[in-house]
Amino acid sequence: MGEKRFSNVVGFDDAPFARDHQGKVKVVGTVYAGLRFDGVLIGEIEKDGFDAADRLSELLAGSRFNEHIQLIMLQGIAFGGFNVVDVFALNERLGLPVLVVARKWPDMAAIQKALISHIDRGEAKWAVLERLGEMEPLGPVFVQRLGVSYEQAADLMDRFAVHGNIPEPLRTAHMLASALVYGHSRGNV
Repeated sequence: MGEKRFSNVVGFDDAPFARDHQGKVKVVGTVYAGLRFDGVLIGEIEKDGFDAADRLSELLAGSRFNEHIQLIMLQGIAFGGFNVVDVFALNERLGLPVLVVARKWPDMAAIQKALISHIDRGEAKWAVLERLGEMEPLGPVFVQRLGVSYEQAADLMDRFAVHGNIPEPLRTAHMLASALVYGHSRGNV
């Protein structure tokens, strides 16, 4: 018997915000059963805060989709600026594996410097990044995994990245989050 094939997933991304914005930032989750778009979750996190894992887990746990979701996808590990998603807490609270997907290789030295010297609770946020480990190349994107094998991640990318390099749950979440701010979707997915 092979590894589990995840079919019911939720993909989360944050909404764009002005550089000088303070306060809450919208986050959008899109729920998929295979390639069927099943629903939307919308919540808020604190810009540069440390509440992303709490808010995402509350959003999902309080939804009608909670019993069906098998995996969480994140568009990067930091939402709302430097609100690093504690993927370990998210995994523990919901009992779900997490796949982080990024289009570009992150400059970890610059991220560490910014977190430690400029961001509240920066050392704790950096500890989450260090514990998760470096991103791995997977085709044209980079991933970090918790509770997902590399082979499962590759299978997810093969099945869900049908209109570009980013999986549909993340692509759709990105477009909806952008539309919340601008009234229409825009930007690169």
